[in-house]
Formats: sequence, structure tokens, C-alpha cells
Amino acid sequence: MGAFEYTALTDSGRKSRGTLEADSARAARQQLRAKGLVPLEVAPATETGNGSARLFSGSPGLSIKHLALLTRQIATLLRAGIPLEEALGAIANQTRNQKIRRIVLAVRGKVLEGHSFAQSLSSFPRAFPKLYRATVEAGEHSGHLDAVLERLGDYTENQQKFRQKVQLALIYPAVLVVICILVVTGLMVYVVPDVIEVFTGTGQVLPLPTRILVAFSDFISAWGWLVPPAVAALVVAIAVLLRRPAVRYRFHHKLLELPMIGWLVRGSQSARYVGTLAILTGSSVPLVQAMGIASGVMSNDFLKERLQIAQKNVREGGSLRKALEDVEYFPPMMIYMIASGESSGTLDEMLGRAAESQEQDLQGAVTAFVSLFEPAMLLLMAGIVLFIVMAIMMPIMSMNQLVV
Repeated sequence: MGAFEYTALTDSGRKSRGTLEADSARAARQQLRAKGLVPLEVAPATETGNGSARLFSGSPGLSIKHLALLTRQIATLLRAGIPLEEALGAIANQTRNQKIRRIVLAVRGKVLEGHSFAQSLSSFPRAFPKLYRATVEAGEHSGHLDAVLERLGDYTENQQKFRQKVQLALIYPAVLVVICILVVTGLMVYVVPDVIEVFTGTGQVLPLPTRILVAFSDFISAWGWLVPPAVAALVVAIAVLLRRPAVRYRFHHKLLELPMIGWLVRGSQSARYVGTLAILTGSSVPLVQAMGIASGVMSNDFLKERLQIAQKNVREGGSLRKALEDVEYFPPMMIYMIASGESSGTLDEMLGRAAESQEQDLQGAVTAFVSLFEPAMLLLMAGIVLFIVMAIMMPIMSMNQLVV
């Protein structure tokens, strides 16, 4: 039995779309007719299918929030002793999100056809990342799929909570930035020209801050409309350049060397890599294979290449500590904890602790940065307003001195 997406007409002539389970497309059409619908299109619900299944084309897949919730639901039902196919069916029936329902029913159809859970998930690579599928496959081989899914649920939930925390913390500073831009633009276009015109008519030499303000106001009035498209064009040009592997490689290398940003990038990448290793090795995935999968989920091309070299060194008999130490971008404390795990035979446990420690340090740094960003924006706005006031008041003060 598989999952099929359909487009049908109701009695009132409206189009209805959805997903149902059937042994074949013909059986799916029969089910639709039995419900009083006129089937227009019926196709297998796969990410690369035809017809209605093209809804998946270009889709970003599941958000981390939905993936964490889905993983937790499957793990809970499996813990309760419910077979996998029944658990997937129950989740599909109770969810109101049509995209999740389509994906879950398609995965359930693959499972019913005899495919493994990991193979079924591979039909939706954008919804279930490589790390996710590899971990599920390891859980199936070890016979502890429920425990592995619990760990995956914790991992994805922690990612989602941290991302949500940062997004919420950035809302107020982002509003301040927008308000600052709007206020300054309004002053430059509508207020400053009328005020400055009074001084320029007197013929007196304007102070330097006033002349700067006049030049900036004239530029905004004449060419301000070009700024948004110019910024958009610059962003597009950078994105196109970064699609070239050589340019992206050099950019990622330079990014790691920057004073503050480089530390954040190194911290996030090392935490992701070691956290992935902890999940995979804890799920009975061999270390060398786990290193290959973990390097594949890295977003920095330069680090990814260095970690592939580290994987080769471990495959040839080297220690994980030495291999990661040669990469030169992992924190010393993390290297020390990994070495302790290797010597004591508790590598997977120490990998988890090292990743957790690094993530806590990273979260603390990001939280501090966001906390400092808000008063910094207030000070910037105050500085801009002070400069505008000074640029306007200085000619007034000069005129008063002339009168005296």
C-alpha cells in the first residue's frame, strides 16, 4: 500500500487536493469516486514524483521545529510498543499540516512495501537530512530505533530552542534598526533641506558638520531611491560569486580568521561536528563512517576539507584527538575532552559532553552579543540625532555672534 496525492472535483465544482493510501492509483480513484469526488489527477506522493507530487519540487522540506516534533512523536509511539507503520499512520491522521501528512504517508507506504525506515526517509532528502537518515539506519541495525529517535528528538529540539531564542532576542534590535533608518531618512529628505535653506540664503560660510549634513541630505534626496536596488544587486552578486567552489573556499577560509566572527564560526562548526559524532557513535555507527557523515553536514567548505583529511588519518590508524588537533580550528578544551574519552573508552559520552560544553559557550557568547547590540543601537541613534542637532545649531550660534 502506498500514498497518493490527488486533485479532484467536488459536487459544487471546486477543486480538492489531498493525500490518501491505496494499493494502486486505480484503487485511489475508486476511493475518490466512493466519496463523491471526480478524480482529475492521481500520482504517487514522492518528492520527485509527477503530477500533484510536483508540489514537493523546490520545497525546503520540513522546518527544524516540525522535524523535532515529528521525531518526538514517532519515538514516543515506538516506546509505547506500537509498530512503526501504525505509528506513522496515527501521526498522519492526527496532523493538520498537509505537507507533513503527505510526507508521513509516503514514508509509511514505503515501509509497508518492505523498505527499511531509513530507505523510506531517503525519498525526502530535503525533509530528512543525511545525519538524520544515517542515525535512523544505525538505530534500525542496532535494534534500538526508539532510543535513537529519542536522542535525535533531543538534538533537533535543542537546535530549535536555541534558534528561536536568538530570533526572539533579535526582534527588538531589528525594530530599532528599521526605525533608525526611517527616522534619519525622513529628517534628511523632509526636515533638514528646509532648515538648511534658511542658512544658505544668508550667504554665510557654513560649519563643516553642517556642510556634511547638507551633502548627505542632497544625496539622499537625489539618489536615495537607488540605494535599495544597489544593495539588492550587491547581495545577488555576492551570492553568485559564492556559488563558485574556489571563491567559496577562500571566503570560508578568511571567515575563520576574522577576530570575533571567526570565533563564532569556529565554535558553531566544531559544536555541530562533535555533536554529530556523538549521536552517530552513540548509535553504533563506526567512527570512520561517522566522521565522513559529520564532515558532510558542515557548512564551511574549508573546514570540511580539513576534516576529510582527519578522517583519512583515523582510517589509517591515527587517534581522533591527533586528527582533530591537526585541523587547528577546534577548541583546546574540546580536544582534551576527546582525548580523555579515547583513553578511558568512553568516547561517545565525552563527545556528547564536549559538544554540549561548546554549545553552552557559544550560546552564552551569542546571548551576550545580542544583549550588547540593543544599547549599541540606542547609542548610535542618539549619536546620529546629536550630530544633526549640532549641524543645525552651529549656524544659528554663528548668526547670534554676528548680531552681537
